[in-house]
Amino acid sequence: MASAAEQLASNLNFSTFAKAEDLKKRLWFTLAALLVYRLGTHIPLPGLNPEAYAAAFQGQSGGILGLFNMFSGGAVERMAIFALGIMPYISASIIVQLMTSVVPALENLKKEGEQGRKIINQYTRYGTVLLGTLQAYGIAVGLESGNGLVIDPGWFFRISTVITLLGGTMFLMWLGEQITSRGIGNGISLIIFAGIAAGLPTALAHTLDLGRTGALSTALILTVIVVAIGVIALIVFVERAQRRLLIQYPKRQVGNRMFQGDTSHLPLKLNTSGVIPAIFASSLLLLPATAAGFAGTTTLPAWATSIISALGHGQPLYMVLYAALIAFFAFFYTAIVFSPKDTADNLKKHGGFIPGIRPGERTAEYIDYVLTRITVIGAIYLVFVCILPEILVSQTGVPLSLGGTSLLIVVSVTLDTVAQIQGHLIAQQYEGLIKKSKLRGGKRGR
Repeated sequence: MASAAEQLASNLNFSTFAKAEDLKKRLWFTLAALLVYRLGTHIPLPGLNPEAYAAAFQGQSGGILGLFNMFSGGAVERMAIFALGIMPYISASIIVQLMTSVVPALENLKKEGEQGRKIINQYTRYGTVLLGTLQAYGIAVGLESGNGLVIDPGWFFRISTVITLLGGTMFLMWLGEQITSRGIGNGISLIIFAGIAAGLPTALAHTLDLGRTGALSTALILTVIVVAIGVIALIVFVERAQRRLLIQYPKRQVGNRMFQGDTSHLPLKLNTSGVIPAIFASSLLLLPATAAGFAGTTTLPAWATSIISALGHGQPLYMVLYAALIAFFAFFYTAIVFSPKDTADNLKKHGGFIPGIRPGERTAEYIDYVLTRITVIGAIYLVFVCILPEILVSQTGVPLSLGGTSLLIVVSVTLDTVAQIQGHLIAQQYEGLIKKSKLRGGKRGR
């Protein structure tokens, strides 16, 4: 099966893409949805003083607001209706997935297949509404505490802000689901990708402008560019790397004919968790600093203020917790998306086995053994890719869009999208081959 797919993939060309009408419709739908998202990041929040807010944002753009702005595609900088972005949904997903590992009822739902997954997704939506409401209200209160940021402070502004920002988040969640089902897939990831990618040209231009004014030396700018290219090359190499386990199938007899046993491979990605650990770690680290920023530092005790300062972007404690959370979520999310026991049971059901390993429980233990060790390498890779550029960004003042997390998301989502497109092309070509074989069979029957 794998060799047939590889052969079909090698035969793909431009003419195959030209004939793939369904794929072209999916691509146009995805582009239109992302265009709607980008337009929404330019519609300002009602009741805000744009000049006063722009001046206030410039003083905080290097910290927590800069991170929010990067993930929201510049919506925070303009305080647009999509300023919350998709982050409440991601935070709710983290909480629900953590609860599925500790709450038996949710764990049972997870095992019920598609129906249980729909219920869990519904719980995630409820969590998104709750978190989005709290964050939107915090933003409204924080804006009112600013000097002249809000034209007419009061409950009307707070309620309208909550409704507007929460509506924007729920719309983005729905839009991501539509891209997944009617577009080319990975809807939520593509929305985050579009936001970050839209800021890359501006970030690059800002870096070059810092060099022109003398704020950054030419050697430092070249170092940043070389590091970024090296990180991109490393991401492409590791994201495509696999550990293939040899799978053998025994000889089988159908009627009077004996069929030779087949061999296949079980591919285990070096980084099974993808970009999720970096997104989860970033979103969790954003929560305490964001809550403190909305509450106001004057209302917090001294110990809380010192902790929040230590968790600032680029601080040593921030880097240590960021690395620890990335490593944790690399193992945690891998355990969620890949079950060695289920894989071993499926192999046993179809008669497959790993040479030298007894089918069943021993096979599950061996797959888990291999997966754990390659996940260690994957976690180290994620920490290196995310931390090294972040240190460079914090020490040089280079825009956050050139950091490790943003590069990881952009490159990984690009690779996944290309794989999705290739999968649609393979399916298109496969359907064409089936139709041709049926036509030939029909002619022979005549």
